Amino acid sequence: MNKALKLKIKESIDTITEPWAPVEIGWFNEQVIRLALYRGEYHWHVHELEDEAFLVHSGELTIRLRDQEDIVLKTGEMGIVPKGTEHCPRCDEDTYVLMIEPATLQSEGDE
Repeated sequence: MNKALKLKIKESIDTITEPWAPVEIGWFNEQVIRLALYRGEYHWHVHELEDEAFLVHSGELTIRLRDQEDIVLKTGEMGIVPKGTEHCPRCDEDTYVLMIEPATLQSEGDE
């Protein structure tokens, strides 16, 4: 029998020891919820097969996009990057982000 799940974000944040190293905090259907500390800039990458959703728990995140206007997300805001879209997350201050994505998604991207 499956059990209902309560996610404790604060407790999960306390387990994060380094930036850009997501921890899995929940699963549903074929999706995984990952939580990460973002610090500075990640690298440009693309996910050819999966969309990616970002929910800012605390801080401010800019998702740089090659051919579109950047997405700027503040605490409590969510953004979606469609598959095949080259992007580069960055922030000026430590930011905690929940990523909701297919379990098959590679955090590093395809490129």
